[in-house]
Amino acid sequence: MSESSKGTLYVVATPIGNLDDLSPRAAKVLGEVALIAAEDTRHTSRLLRHLGLERPMLSLHEHNEERRVDQLGARLDAGDDVALVSDAGTPLICDPGFVLVRALRERGARIVPIPGPCALVAGLCAAGLPTDRFLFVGFLPARSGPRRARLDALCERDETLVFYESPHRIRDTLVDIAASFFDRRVVLARELTKTFETFLDGTASDLLARMEEDPDQTRGEFVLMVAGAPPREDETTTVDGVALLSALLDEGVGVKQAASVATKLLGGRKKSWYAQALSLKDDG
Repeated sequence: MSESSKGTLYVVATPIGNLDDLSPRAAKVLGEVALIAAEDTRHTSRLLRHLGLERPMLSLHEHNEERRVDQLGARLDAGDDVALVSDAGTPLICDPGFVLVRALRERGARIVPIPGPCALVAGLCAAGLPTDRFLFVGFLPARSGPRRARLDALCERDETLVFYESPHRIRDTLVDIAASFFDRRVVLARELTKTFETFLDGTASDLLARMEEDPDQTRGEFVLMVAGAPPREDETTTVDGVALLSALLDEGVGVKQAASVATKLLGGRKKSWYAQALSLKDDG
């Protein structure tokens, strides 16, 4: 069989809320493919009904993706075009599809992206944070200990940080962000493109206070964006910085806590303050 007679896998972005965001090209592809591989066929059925379409579907999610590779590869080899969709947004972005796309590309399959909605891009473009460089982290660990460790490892990154978070963990995550990032600017995008779309802007502590005042702000799906670390300066060599660390250490404050206080009051990198505090303690 020639390459031209084989089918194509279309990776199709679908709406994250507002169904009008589906592109005409995406609708056309969904109406013409022989099969749609969907994260949840029930969810995709609602989109197809909205479009007035009926197409054969096959579930493809994190628990069966590896088993679907040979099956979908055979469909492509037989000349069938297949669309890959997730429940919302662009497939593979914190959604299933990577295993399939990687395996099929290694086999030489033709894979075509049909771009469209993506929650992280939608959140970034309206947040007012720098977008020339950003780091998409995805979902943080569910438990506080590993989550704090992950956040502490990211606190010196100078690009905008982007996370996804769920409603039942958003408060706990903001508590940990406040502990790791102090008064760093945070923008929280909620229910993007939907009726109750909201952007909250402030420190993590500010956002927690808003949620206490209005519990509705904890509902929905979230894109959580944190400003990058400020430019590196020689703050640890200043007299004021050294004096502050020395005074804290003299009062019995631990090295880690002293570094945290210096970071909050004087800015700069917590790692640098920690090294300076440790040196002062050793010299003392």
